[in-house]
Amino acid sequence: MDNLPDQLVWEILSRVKKTVDRNSASLACKRLYELDSEQRHSLRFGCGLDPANQALTSLCNRFPNLVKVEITYAGWMSKLGKQLDDQGLVILANNCPSLIDLTLSYCTFITDVGLRYLASCSKLSALKLNFTPRITGCGILSLVVGCKKLTILHLNRCLNVTSVEWLEYLAKLETLEELSIKNCRVIGEAVDRWQKQLVPCESMLELSLVNCIISPGRGLACVLGKCKNLEKIHLDMCVGVRDCDMIGLAQKSRNLRSISLRVPSDFSLPLLLNNPLRLTDESLKALAQNCPVLESVRISFSDGEFPSISSFTLSGILALIQMCPIRELALDHVYSFNDAGMEALCSAPYLETLELARCQEISDEGLQIVGQFPCLCILRLRKCLGITDDGLKPLVNSHKLEFLTVEDCPQISERGVQGAARSVSFRQDLSWMY
Repeated sequence: MDNLPDQLVWEILSRVKKTVDRNSASLACKRLYELDSEQRHSLRFGCGLDPANQALTSLCNRFPNLVKVEITYAGWMSKLGKQLDDQGLVILANNCPSLIDLTLSYCTFITDVGLRYLASCSKLSALKLNFTPRITGCGILSLVVGCKKLTILHLNRCLNVTSVEWLEYLAKLETLEELSIKNCRVIGEAVDRWQKQLVPCESMLELSLVNCIISPGRGLACVLGKCKNLEKIHLDMCVGVRDCDMIGLAQKSRNLRSISLRVPSDFSLPLLLNNPLRLTDESLKALAQNCPVLESVRISFSDGEFPSISSFTLSGILALIQMCPIRELALDHVYSFNDAGMEALCSAPYLETLELARCQEISDEGLQIVGQFPCLCILRLRKCLGITDDGLKPLVNSHKLEFLTVEDCPQISERGVQGAARSVSFRQDLSWMY
């Protein structure tokens, strides 16, 4: 080992991905130990590190070039030793000058004081907090004031973050690229800062909203109409989104490339809405008319015994297919898409990937048309009741598809998929039917 050039040894170590294997390799000889210490850029620890602060000091001294650190105490009990506290964050701030990405999960002993120490980490650009109950908005504010390069901030189950001055400060900085707030019961769109729309949206590239109740003319509904440079949007079970919201989004976001909609079915909407608001074909047609580079579309309806019967129809879906350069189309529980829709896909010159899940109006006749799609190379079928082995027969030995995935389709057998693509994945678990 002593005669090998440094670059070769570094290459060997870079191929060892598992931490336990890296630790074992570093114990093989002194040279590997020293080079591993220089090369190790990420560290994950938590339960079992006892005494925590002293152990962290030793780790930081051994690995001086740490860029990413994750501290997690999931499943922690007092018998496992004391958790890392605010003093531990002092150790990180003083001994990890290259720290860029920090995650704190279930760190119940860390308070606002610890976050203030982190404010001296001038390179910190990503902070993710998951169930840190002692941290408040004051601590987050002190950190964002000090960490001017912060571009990613995730807050999950931060139960005591009530003030949002930090949000206003970030809005003025205009450096934040990714903000995720989940299960923070006190933070909502009713907060004054949301109502005043101080969050900058003009430069936002990606927006994901999950399980939101969106009120007309306020908060998040206003955000949808301000995203001029949006490229990707994901709306998952967002109750209250109206056609006018989507039309405004389409008219502003002409750079939109990807849209994913998981829509509440008619029978899953909350009872508090006396007049349930549904998205209709008007939304899809607005996207088709105003988003000339849209290439990925995913539409699904929530699980339930009854599908939605009065939302998107075949007409709206076909408008997207005919007017946009769609490369990827995924439909889940969309009963309006049938064999006629499959036939229309023959005129989709860019379509490469098609995913159909629980689209029960598609039969063998519709599936047999797949061979006529100009560019299709990936096909995924899940839980489709109307398709049998006969539907796949034209594809067998045709060399049309690169990849075929069939999951939980009761009338398709493992034998029926053989030879239908260069690479085939088959699974059948029919428990979903019972």
